[in-house]
Amino acid sequence: MNANPEIASTIDAGGIKTNYHDRGSGAPVLLIHGSGPGVSAWANWRPVLPALSESFRVIAPDIVGFGYTERPEGIAYSIDTWVDHLIALMDALELPRVSIIGNSFGGALAMHVAIRAPKRVDRLVLMGSVGIDFPISDGLDAVWGYEPSVENMRKLLDIFAYDPALATDELARLRYDASTRPGVHEAYAAMFPAPRQAGVEALALSEDTVRSISQDTLLVHGRDDQVIPVTNSIRLNSLIDRSQLHVFGQCGHWVQIEHSHRFATLVSDFLSEPIPA
Repeated sequence: MNANPEIASTIDAGGIKTNYHDRGSGAPVLLIHGSGPGVSAWANWRPVLPALSESFRVIAPDIVGFGYTERPEGIAYSIDTWVDHLIALMDALELPRVSIIGNSFGGALAMHVAIRAPKRVDRLVLMGSVGIDFPISDGLDAVWGYEPSVENMRKLLDIFAYDPALATDELARLRYDASTRPGVHEAYAAMFPAPRQAGVEALALSEDTVRSISQDTLLVHGRDDQVIPVTNSIRLNSLIDRSQLHVFGQCGHWVQIEHSHRFATLVSDFLSEPIPA
């Protein structure tokens, strides 16, 4: 058994050896992590995997370029690369239809999958999501512009979390170590080069395209998010006809960590509700 909890199962998804967590049984739910330096599916979703897997089959992959998934030589990181990888993973796991929970960057990927393959997506949960055009925040610019050091990682944790008690020196060291594994920072630096406003625009869908999202959608956001402004989710709520919005007070960019129990309960209830006729 691997001693590192971030490493779980491996499957070939479109020619990419993909690290993914697969827990529970029931309706399949795909969890897509964010784009913080040193992130992995485990680091992003660990607080809520146990609760969600009580009711659903939860699949949480490391997106290509992140975590312990293979980083093929010469790969070009783009929205098409990431969406192709996710759909290939669904194919490899023989999942014709899933609900998707997307965090931040992962929310944009979730929306793009729903647009490209609408019959394969049941419901959407978008948490602190990008995916529409907005002026890049200082927080997101700092996240995508991260240069490896324990001090810089510590500063990012202070940006991510509302409660400073969550941004510990121990966590900063752990995430710094993850961000400096061989090849990790090279891949990360290639994803969101300056000027990083272009990264926001590359992930963005037009408002008309967002309006075409037909799935029942739950939007979740921390009111005090310094990375992705809560106005993003308010706009998405106005554009997606079948959407609802839940804003957590005293919460930054880590809803699933800062309010893990409430988040898991809210999401489980949403994914379990019968769809009105």
